[in-house]
Amino acid sequence: MKVALAQINTTVGDLAGNEAKILAAYRRGVAEGVDMVMFPELTITGYPPRDLLLKKSFITQNLAVLDRLAAATGQVSMLVGYVNQNKTQPGRELSNCVALLQNGKLVTTRTKMLLPTYDVFDEDRYFEPGINNQPVQFGGDKLGLTICEDIWNDEDFWPERRYRHNPPVELAAAGAGILFNVSASPWSLGKDETRFNMLRSMAIKAKRPIVFCNQVGGNDELVFDGGSLVFNAQGTLIGRCDMFAEDFVVVDTNSTAPVPRREWSVEEYIYKALVLGLRDYLHKCGFKSAVLGLSGGIDSALTAVLAVDALGKENVRGVSLPSQFSSQGSLDDARILAERLGIQYDVIPIQPEFEAVKKQLATVFSGTKEDTTEENIQARLRGVTLMAMSNKFGSLLLTTGNKSELAVGYCTLYGDMCGGLAVISDVPKTMVYRLSRWINRDREIIPEASITKPPSAELRPNQTDQDSLPPYDVLDAILDAYVVQGKTLSEIIVLGYDELAVKRIIRLIDFNEYKRRQSAPGLKVTSKAFGVGRRIPIAQKYQIT
Repeated sequence: MKVALAQINTTVGDLAGNEAKILAAYRRGVAEGVDMVMFPELTITGYPPRDLLLKKSFITQNLAVLDRLAAATGQVSMLVGYVNQNKTQPGRELSNCVALLQNGKLVTTRTKMLLPTYDVFDEDRYFEPGINNQPVQFGGDKLGLTICEDIWNDEDFWPERRYRHNPPVELAAAGAGILFNVSASPWSLGKDETRFNMLRSMAIKAKRPIVFCNQVGGNDELVFDGGSLVFNAQGTLIGRCDMFAEDFVVVDTNSTAPVPRREWSVEEYIYKALVLGLRDYLHKCGFKSAVLGLSGGIDSALTAVLAVDALGKENVRGVSLPSQFSSQGSLDDARILAERLGIQYDVIPIQPEFEAVKKQLATVFSGTKEDTTEENIQARLRGVTLMAMSNKFGSLLLTTGNKSELAVGYCTLYGDMCGGLAVISDVPKTMVYRLSRWINRDREIIPEASITKPPSAELRPNQTDQDSLPPYDVLDAILDAYVVQGKTLSEIIVLGYDELAVKRIIRLIDFNEYKRRQSAPGLKVTSKAFGVGRRIPIAQKYQIT
């Protein structure tokens, strides 16, 4: 069977725009003589539509698009994801479905059986799961149609399973000769490797070709990598789409000719994910340009490089906001970076405003010593200035804090946390260094001093991050163990870390949930990010042991 994988970048809620992309890809498939053009999960609505699904007009309009797509088909079939109304009661009102369209009509539809409700997924909130999935007769073939999570539950691959059913195996046993999976599987570090091994294992176990078409693009905090794959019945990779880019690939499921896997470094994977997520967030939200503060430090430098790659240098503006505590070296590093990137660069000192605010508060603060209050005033003055530029010029303000800082609250509410997108908020500080070195692999873009000097907020004389925090390699290791791996206090201490340091970091992580709840959305690149996939109460007293 000759199948075209149409790995397209849809926008949530843009029914007309998504329909146009679907039709363009379908016509290309017709021109190339394929039997079927296959699209990702919920192609019509975009994924994840979340509470748009509660709007009745959204559902009816998505069904109207499906009708128009069906009418546009000829002998070449189309496999497309959509939202269906569930007519069986009791039950939820909607179903996550895939439709097979051909010769001007809806041939058949299948409903997603396994609904993920963990991490960033909340499908059980909206959808009624399918109960029985049977093969579809298509010409001389029987096809097994599955949707994303349906293929993620094989007992021979996963040591622990979430569901009782194993749809692709059940379909193969019922006579399906080819297994299809339309998917919207968001990327995180290592996810593509797991996905590859899982699909290959399933092809070998079922002795069936597997055709997997995945969504690509950024939607809010999620980045979908694409990376669609086709395995033949022997488990040989015979087709694949690009990662982090739209693609259109034609594959014959009977092929035995292997195609090579794409091999990238960890740094390149993360970098490409961040660039795609930033570009799509900005454009899909209707912005054309971005502004950010350039401190001369490594975090803002990395964010600026990502922004230029995503948006073009003409659409990025860097602003230096020095106080009396800013070093000349930091000012020089910010300027040099801006010159190398070719972006517009402004210097707006905040010292006059800082002195004015201190004078304003002098009577109220009489008899007190300067402390983090005055440090935070500086950060908030910078936030006010950057937000003013965002408002005036219609640019999206990018925050530059990393995951390590956000974890322990080493950031200022309504100050450096101001902005519309926290680009590197799921990138630990140690990875910030690795990414910066990777960016400089061929030539120096980020000034060497920004990478090698001790990190500092420069809010008081001779300040460094390590005045308040453990070394970042220690902090990041404990952060990963606690937040990502879910280890207990005692399990982390056994790894060889100082007990007092572990207790302090855990306390800071737990205490600063209130800050993270007020932060800008951030792009998810690790398996456990701060955001919609981690729902810790703010007002709570539990202490881990």
